[in-house]
Amino acid sequence: MRGGRATMILLPAVCLLCAASWAATLGGLGDLVLGPREFKGVTNFSTFLLDRATGMLFMGARDAILALDTNNLQQPVKKIVWDVPERKRQSCVTKGKTEVDCNNYIRLLQFLGDGRIYVCGTYAFDPQCAFLELSTFTLERAQDGGVRMETGKGKCPFEPSQHYTAVMADGTLYTAATSNFLGTLFDISRATGPEQGRIRTEQSINWLNDPEFVSSAFIQQSAESNPTGDDDKIYFFFTEVAKEYDLYTKVKVPRVARVCKSDVGGMKTLQRRWTTFLKAQLVCEDKPSGQRYNVLTDVFTTQQTPGDPSSTHFYGLFTSQWEREELSAVCVFSLSDINKVLNGPFKELKKTSENWINPEPVPTPRPGQCLNDALKAEGFETSLKLPDKVLTFVRDHPLMENSVSAAPLLVRKGITYTKLAVTQAERKGAVLHLGTDRGELHRVAVVDQNTTLLQEIPLFPSQEPINNILLHQGRALVGSPLYLARVSAEGCGLYPSCEVCARARGLGCEWNTKEEVCKETTAEPGSGDIVDEALRKCVIGEGRCSPSIREMRVSLGLRLLLPCVQLSPRPCSWEHPPDRHTRQRHSSLEMVVSEKSLGKYVCTCQEGGPSVRDPTPCRRAEYQLTLEDPTAGGAVAVAGNRHVVAVYILLFCLGVVLGMCLLYFLTHRHSRPCQGHHLPDNSVSSEKGRELLGSSATPQSPSSATLLSEGFTLTEKRNGTATTTTTSSTLHSSQGNGGHHYSGTLVSSNPSNGHGNSIYGNCRRSSGSLKFATEILAADMLDGRTGERAKLRGVEREARQGDEVEKGLRDGAGDGMKGLEEDLASFPMFKSPAPLAKCEESSI
Repeated sequence: MRGGRATMILLPAVCLLCAASWAATLGGLGDLVLGPREFKGVTNFSTFLLDRATGMLFMGARDAILALDTNNLQQPVKKIVWDVPERKRQSCVTKGKTEVDCNNYIRLLQFLGDGRIYVCGTYAFDPQCAFLELSTFTLERAQDGGVRMETGKGKCPFEPSQHYTAVMADGTLYTAATSNFLGTLFDISRATGPEQGRIRTEQSINWLNDPEFVSSAFIQQSAESNPTGDDDKIYFFFTEVAKEYDLYTKVKVPRVARVCKSDVGGMKTLQRRWTTFLKAQLVCEDKPSGQRYNVLTDVFTTQQTPGDPSSTHFYGLFTSQWEREELSAVCVFSLSDINKVLNGPFKELKKTSENWINPEPVPTPRPGQCLNDALKAEGFETSLKLPDKVLTFVRDHPLMENSVSAAPLLVRKGITYTKLAVTQAERKGAVLHLGTDRGELHRVAVVDQNTTLLQEIPLFPSQEPINNILLHQGRALVGSPLYLARVSAEGCGLYPSCEVCARARGLGCEWNTKEEVCKETTAEPGSGDIVDEALRKCVIGEGRCSPSIREMRVSLGLRLLLPCVQLSPRPCSWEHPPDRHTRQRHSSLEMVVSEKSLGKYVCTCQEGGPSVRDPTPCRRAEYQLTLEDPTAGGAVAVAGNRHVVAVYILLFCLGVVLGMCLLYFLTHRHSRPCQGHHLPDNSVSSEKGRELLGSSATPQSPSSATLLSEGFTLTEKRNGTATTTTTSSTLHSSQGNGGHHYSGTLVSSNPSNGHGNSIYGNCRRSSGSLKFATEILAADMLDGRTGERAKLRGVEREARQGDEVEKGLRDGAGDGMKGLEEDLASFPMFKSPAPLAKCEESSI
């Protein structure tokens, strides 16, 4: 009760401290966080749409759409309610869906370009779309006064948690979503526009095989960078089950798919289907270690040179299908590399041998090619004029032979990143803004082949997963299902200390010792590790690759986890004293302190060098483990334990000697009455007796409620005749108690206390327990054979003599055990609480 009261008192204090530290962290950065109170009870935010001209942020939630000014978050939030009628909600529930899912979750918000926003929601597993007027912030109404709606199938997912992506290209919506109620059909489609132009993918596993859509991007070619008149393209990123791998398990692979904006399908073949749909595999792999990350979770699109579409890069956030523990990696792919693969050889499955080969020949014009000036000059002004052999080929060969490969920029083990955004530095390098599943925002600097962790900022007190990150005017808008945070995202002023500023040295930041602020600098850093050199100038006197030794005073038997932050894709290694009780967990080291494990522990990671294949070692952490007051701790404890063990061994030997003396006493006392008499075989046979003893000595397991439930046969003589009865012996265990109470053949738990005081008393005073042990002893003495039970032979006199012998044995055993109890009671040890194992040995 005291512990419970203390917990009740400390819990609010801890919560207040956590909230205070969280508020202080954000307050120190000058940032704001909005929660359910500011959002008027609206929850389940899933999609953001930002008007960069005005700074207005539109948020899609459950049964509502919110709008707020990111430049002034203190203003009241605007709200539109768009819920589902009760009759439709009940109909959804009757179809087997939960009441929570049978709401209207807003999953799509896209600008239409005419002062309206196209809004789509799940609408109780019947997707619907509406039009939001920006001037009045209201949904358009139909003639009957209700919301003007149109079907959202193919535009919005049916289920709130289904993977989905959409992008608007010149006022036309392109989506990748499920297209049926069961969620078994998937489409990449042009969802709006003229009816004859609404096309989608072929329903074939060669095209899409159980995909999980992640992101999409519209790449518009400019006239200056497009001398060939190539068509604009839309790219889709997803993870699907690979059909090309003939394995027993389903192997997931990340993909990038491309379609062309002017594609309208074929005339006969591929009618209302994409004629330009091509896909390729994305490979995020660290070749030196062979580690591959095959599940794509998010993609951020950016341009290295603003205004130049050819400089587009896609930063992908990956994890691994085969890793049981948390793991995240970041790889970057260039648009030029993707187009190079999509313009390369096709992959084909030869049905006779089930082997993938390169198909030959490829028809002309090239299948999947977007329209350009050259094709139009040949008479192919539209995809409707493409030959059937070209359309048939692209229908059967949507997958490319080569893959788009990249080495990971960042690998974090033990952390799950859910969202990614990238800020390009004015110099070479970038800053990754990574949201975690615990409501944290991490910032990582990437310069050349090196990555450096800058900050880890806890944003949301409920540790909710971050599902949206938008960058706008030097700030990051970070959202979760319940909260919205606005934090600074650019500039050297983000880093309030010398250590953090030194880590951003590669981004052009330098610590000003006079003003004690981090400022931008144009001075070129020296040779070597620029971060390491910058850290040495701080007061701590340690660099990134030369950390100071952290001394830890520990005690024997303590379990420790020595942290080592791994940012490089290469694995980390530990140097430590030889001990088998150490195990590397991700990049950190898990160990159990022993006398042999004391000493120095050094973690070294392989950083990126001048080239990908030339890594350089970087010491990340160093610890020195020493015993905390070893003279009063470990040695004394070990010596004390040895003394206790010696006392137990001595008492056990004395118990064995006393038992032998007791057995000799009983045998000697009753040897004379037994002489000259033939004892009939009318007791438990030796086989049954051994079975009973073995059952009584069954080890006790705390996870088992009933360890023994066995019936055994006893032979009892009544009035000179032998009768056979069956007795059931059941042992019940109760977790948390200290021992057991024996009564006859039934052993039940005694929940009196946790130390065994009263239980041991029961073991000493219980007459039923002594009687049980005496009966077993008499059975072994009376029967020395191992064969079948002998038939009852004898007369009334022999039976009467047998009764007298048994009675004498019981009396003698009772007297002997009573004397043994009195002798044992004189020992001081047996006056203190005894362990459960000793209680069992003394009782049976």
